[in-house]
Amino acid sequence: MSKLSKICHLTSVHKRYDTRIFVKECCSLAKNNLYAVTLIVADGLGDEITHNVTILDAEVRKGGRLTRFTHTVLSIYAKALIADADLYHLHDPELIPIGLKLKRLGKKVVFDAHEDFPKQILSKPYLSKPTKLILSRVSEAYERYACRKLDAIVAATPFIRDKFVQINPHTVDINNFPILGELTNDTPWDEKRNEVCYIGGIAKIRGIIEIVEAMSHTDNARLSLAGSFESDQTRIYALHTPGWDKVNELGFLDRAGVADLLRYSKAGLVTLHPTQNYIDALPVKMFEYMAAGIPVIASDFPLWRSILESNCCGLLVDPLNPLDITKAIDYLIAYPKEAQMMGKNGQQAVRELYNWQREEEKLITLYKELLP
Repeated sequence: MSKLSKICHLTSVHKRYDTRIFVKECCSLAKNNLYAVTLIVADGLGDEITHNVTILDAEVRKGGRLTRFTHTVLSIYAKALIADADLYHLHDPELIPIGLKLKRLGKKVVFDAHEDFPKQILSKPYLSKPTKLILSRVSEAYERYACRKLDAIVAATPFIRDKFVQINPHTVDINNFPILGELTNDTPWDEKRNEVCYIGGIAKIRGIIEIVEAMSHTDNARLSLAGSFESDQTRIYALHTPGWDKVNELGFLDRAGVADLLRYSKAGLVTLHPTQNYIDALPVKMFEYMAAGIPVIASDFPLWRSILESNCCGLLVDPLNPLDITKAIDYLIAYPKEAQMMGKNGQQAVRELYNWQREEEKLITLYKELLP
């Protein structure tokens, strides 16, 4: 029997059971003993082996972003050397420097660009405008320098792929689409509640204030809010926004909790603000709403419009206009047949196009090219 190639995924930011990193990529590569898979995280929860994936926990130190960029990254690098893998798959921009070190040791290295990081910097509310511009330009220059030296780039969207293919021709988009069957349910429409849901990180730039205010104008609907607030200040602001009395605050939910919430919701909200980082993004929650068979209420961005209109699976709104969001919610509650049809259309689109099984094939093909 031939020895399995060893691969190692690294993250300094994400949770150990992150949907893209662990549930989709690591588990896809580990199933059927395709590869010996290790995941290095930094969460202080210890080492374990689950779903045929070995999880190693790097040292966690208290502190802010500077600590993460220094001590945490160095701890992850030390663990990476112990893992002694044939290929390393990086999931955070601050890990690129250790990727270059691993390249010098003769290892294969892949960078997984979840977002357009230089553009993401421009939307950081805690940075001044001059600081944003400087950091964005510096990170973009370093990205171009470093990523051309790596063996491949994995991009989370076609837009990010088109950017990186100019830097490194060995770039492939592996989209964060739902796993077929994970969120599918057969709940009759008349058993659903008059509720819409928002699932994901909760922030002003993700539209939380406009969503809550929209609820104050709805006729007969509530909002189920699942996720963690970006800060205590944002939560306090939301608590004092008209409409909060119609909000069910659920906190962070695991995958089973998300599936249960989607089972009884009549629509899913993804009304992100029109920032550079979001306009060309493909938010996973939009496709998870579709997979669960509920219509999507989404920001009217050109890319999102092309998806929702071509598949007739949702309504587009101005994310900065609470009354526009209210109209979409009230329409889907008032016209259940239309809402149910949109949900079915979305499910069909996921079955045919927007599913992880198609993306998994692309990931495995890339690995076979790098580790023949």
